[in-house]
Amino acid sequence: MHFEFATATRILFGPGVVREVAPAAKEMGGRALLAIGCPAASAALLLEAMKREGIGCISLAIQAEPSVALVRQGVELARREQCDLVIAFGGGSAIDAGKAIAALLSNGGELGDYLEVIGKGQPLRHPSVPFIAVPTTAGTGSEVTRNAVLASPEHQVKVSLRSPLMLPRLAVVDPELTLELPPAVTASTGLDALTQLIEPYVSIRANPLTDGFCLEGMRRVSRSLRPAYHSGSDITAREDMSLASLLGGLALANAGLGVVHGFAAPLGGMFDAPHGAICAALLPHGMAVNIRASRARAPEGETLRRYETVARLLTGEPDATAEEGIEWVRRLCQELQIPPLSSYGIQERDVPTLVEKASRASSTKGNPITLTMDELRQLLTSAL
Repeated sequence: MHFEFATATRILFGPGVVREVAPAAKEMGGRALLAIGCPAASAALLLEAMKREGIGCISLAIQAEPSVALVRQGVELARREQCDLVIAFGGGSAIDAGKAIAALLSNGGELGDYLEVIGKGQPLRHPSVPFIAVPTTAGTGSEVTRNAVLASPEHQVKVSLRSPLMLPRLAVVDPELTLELPPAVTASTGLDALTQLIEPYVSIRANPLTDGFCLEGMRRVSRSLRPAYHSGSDITAREDMSLASLLGGLALANAGLGVVHGFAAPLGGMFDAPHGAICAALLPHGMAVNIRASRARAPEGETLRRYETVARLLTGEPDATAEEGIEWVRRLCQELQIPPLSSYGIQERDVPTLVEKASRASSTKGNPITLTMDELRQLLTSAL
């Protein structure tokens, strides 16, 4: 057995820990770029705390999933304002934007030098400037991952800036910051978190350390996503979901993902659809295709046993089958009113292009079984 594990230098978790951001920032720098991905009023207390600590701040609004152009704009702003610290306060979009900006500030050159697929893919050589990630949603786990996903509209694709040198100096996960999330966002981000617990667990790169994170995270999602959706002020449910998201981030950063995320990248690049909503719409269909393919080609393999474990954790039934796990996720998606992919303008004519792109995606390489092009087509078509 051989595996590697890497994560943020320091993680703070619990209700109220957002109050520790400003004192920690004071130890890292004197002027911060604050990437804000939530309503400005939500960040007001953090800005006031930074001011009390004597830290200068310049704000950058992250109003959509981050693009290559936005990161370039942020790097230019941070350099002009002589920022020596980056703080991201928001969902995965703000954190990915902040992560990329922090990396570019210390490595110089141009963003395209380091991007996968559409760029030169050169490795980063220097650690990012100090970067603090403060999630205000519970889904992506981006606060503990080593990549930033950026949209390139001209290429109709999402690409990654990726390096262990990008891991945040500090991740601050405060469940209280998620109490005001609307039900639709709670649903899509929560199902993204579930996807990022299931896919690393069945991935070809799964290991005993990430398995523990995935199993604990799935237990928490199974008991708390519904309560968080139906009663947003339920702090116990919000705490469970924030921890599940964190555990999913820890797992995916070290064990990889699978075919659901393999499709999510090209879908997000070609259509205006939130990442979490895409994963939510795809998840039960991705599970179903993987289980059918495993029953047909690897019935004695580890994959089916792992999907049975997933089903038992989610349903609470000690003898649940893998297929019953699929059905549990399907019913959850219906209850949480997850729209199909067609609601974002995706049509049958788009399927061949999306299947081709997904077959080559880096996330698909972690899938527990190699799927045929026909199986990939079935998966996507069934999610429309």
